[in-house]
Amino acid sequence: MLSAILIAIAAFFAGAVSAVAGFGIGSILTPLLGLTIGVKLAVAGAAIPHFIGNALRLWTLRDRVDKQVLKTFGLMSGAGALAGALLHAAVQTSALKIVFGVVLIIVGAFGVTGWSDHLRFGRRGAWVAGGVSGMLGGLVGNQGGIRAAAMLALDVRKEVFVATAVAIALVVDGARLPVYAFSTGRQLLTVWPVIAGASVAVILGTFLGKSLLGRVPESLFRRLVAAMLIALGVAMLLSR
Repeated sequence: MLSAILIAIAAFFAGAVSAVAGFGIGSILTPLLGLTIGVKLAVAGAAIPHFIGNALRLWTLRDRVDKQVLKTFGLMSGAGALAGALLHAAVQTSALKIVFGVVLIIVGAFGVTGWSDHLRFGRRGAWVAGGVSGMLGGLVGNQGGIRAAAMLALDVRKEVFVATAVAIALVVDGARLPVYAFSTGRQLLTVWPVIAGASVAVILGTFLGKSLLGRVPESLFRRLVAAMLIALGVAMLLSR
């Protein structure tokens, strides 16, 4: 019961951070769920509130989506997510936990040092990075940082960038969720109260995030979340 409450609080925070900084639901919620229900199930479980939160955000930003970027970069991301989800179904939990922990630490280190703010891909490299980010999303549920860095090469306005990134995140979710449902559906049913509580909390955080956290500088937010990712990655590697 206590763990479910803590996860709901974390989900609210993740939804609020995502509303302000443009990422955070999967990055924050997945490792916390992993420490409670196991990494393999957590990746699949966190995809549900991740999808719901991004669907809500997309509804408010739907008129700003760059459809051409969605058709190209989004397609690469979706293909990568499908491959990653299939790999997720085949990989052993112990190996997945190691990969997950390492990815969290690397992504967190890039955010804390500020390297992620200066990371750039060429236009061709952006398509490759789109596929890689999608694959990481399907495999370990953490792809927002790489996707954002890759999309910087596409030279779109800030509001279009955010809207299109959210739309692409939904493409990733649409590609991986059916695979998760097939491979872990029965196990997810055993933890449905936790997932349902997290989904409701993400919705509340998404709606209230701007008013609660909107005055905090985005750069500070990103570094705080990045530092938390490093801590969660270390905890994941040390957990048994």
